[in-house]
Amino acid sequence: MQEGLGAWQLVVSGDPGLYGIVGLSLAISLSAVALAALVGLPLGGLLALTRFPGRGAVIVLANALMGLPPVVVGLVVYLLLSRSGPLGSFGLLFTPTAMVIAQAILITPIIAALTRQTVEDLWLEYRDEMNAMGVSPLGRLATLLYDARVSLITTLLAGFGRAAAEVGAVMIVGGNIDGFTRTMTTAIALETSKGDLPLAMGLGFVLVSIVLAVNASAWGLRLFAQKRIG
Repeated sequence: MQEGLGAWQLVVSGDPGLYGIVGLSLAISLSAVALAALVGLPLGGLLALTRFPGRGAVIVLANALMGLPPVVVGLVVYLLLSRSGPLGSFGLLFTPTAMVIAQAILITPIIAALTRQTVEDLWLEYRDEMNAMGVSPLGRLATLLYDARVSLITTLLAGFGRAAAEVGAVMIVGGNIDGFTRTMTTAIALETSKGDLPLAMGLGFVLVSIVLAVNASAWGLRLFAQKRIG
């Protein structure tokens, strides 16, 4: 009971330590979503609109990578960015940039796979019209991505939710450095092990609130889209 009260006081009082961690977490997750969207949206659209040998295997792989273990991603990125790794000269390990890269790798398959399904469904609906109008492949991709924008925003929100709740990969590549790479999830794990339950619970309250807000936004967008279609 006392821990819960202390956690609530940290949240409502605007504790700088707590909200510094929250701000860093949001900045990293939003950056990762933006990077993943730059890759995942066009990749998913291309998979939906093109036919090539092995396409089915690529789709299966993209769907399988949606469940990619975070610790494996963290390990791979760590090896790439370590001093002995191919990208070690950039000095990115144990920085927010490394955490963005790890989260982006995790959520790119989610965005790509969901985008492919959304665009493919629209393509089946508009294929005859676009073929009759002679729309170019690039024009088809741009048109369908724009037409599916509400569904794709929901996809991006799903990616953000996955990124914000991730702990394994960012712990490995970020190092959980106080004031530099400590996010909500890594801080909760650390403070719980130290016995500082008010801070851990306060961060937990904020994290759950963010996840609920993301899911509520996704649900609201779906309702909005359904009303427009109806």
